[in-house]
Amino acid sequence: MSSHATQSIDGTARTDEVLRLENVTKRFGGVVAVDDLSFSVREEEILGFIGPNGAGKSTTFNCVSGAFPPTDGAIYYRDEDVTGVPQYALVEKGLARTYQTFRPLEDRSVLENVSLSMVPNELFSFDEFRTTVEDRAREICQQVGLSEHMHQTPDELPHAGLLRLEVGRAIGTEPDLLLVDEPFAGLTPEEVERTAALFRSLREDGMTLIVIDHNMHGLLDLVDRVVVISFGEKIAEGSPEEIRNDPTVQEAYLGGEL
Repeated sequence: MSSHATQSIDGTARTDEVLRLENVTKRFGGVVAVDDLSFSVREEEILGFIGPNGAGKSTTFNCVSGAFPPTDGAIYYRDEDVTGVPQYALVEKGLARTYQTFRPLEDRSVLENVSLSMVPNELFSFDEFRTTVEDRAREICQQVGLSEHMHQTPDELPHAGLLRLEVGRAIGTEPDLLLVDEPFAGLTPEEVERTAALFRSLREDGMTLIVIDHNMHGLLDLVDRVVVISFGEKIAEGSPEEIRNDPTVQEAYLGGEL
């Protein structure tokens, strides 16, 4: 469990809400991308956040992660109002995210990419400090399945390896809550299962996750609970089985069975 995590007196993880959105709306000019959206995420839960293309999923992630503020509504992280708080400050509080478009430092090794997610470049140049950071970065590389690729550069990694590097860089910030954007895109079924196993292991270590993906079967097999949006509005919320059988959700996905 990260250093940000809240525990009860006996040392066990609390089951409080980690994140809560209340009536969040985001407008871009006359376009309403997110419309009066409310939901919450509990401690050590894996929440699926799904919807058709253009539903407002990534915009919601951007509001939550501090990329830009919502137009209306409020966002609470561990009961603290963090509406409009910038991204760097949210990272310090324990919230991190991955991106569908990977953003590694191409001229650095995998190990250095993970290390530099933990500390500024100027601190990384101090040998003593660098050794401590790299030790932790090696642990993270092993955790995400990149121990054999630590000294390669990102352009030498396959797509699945780049995804794991993206997750490793996020883990380097020691988050309590990790927002994961489209982790199964472009993966084989075997890679999807290995990636899902990684996310389950992060949850076992005390992390809470919100996952967006278009691979419905992979996502619904992973998550504890699902929030579905369409045209920026929440249309359903429930267990994976409830969502699979929800006619409103099926209609939103062009009438196909989930």
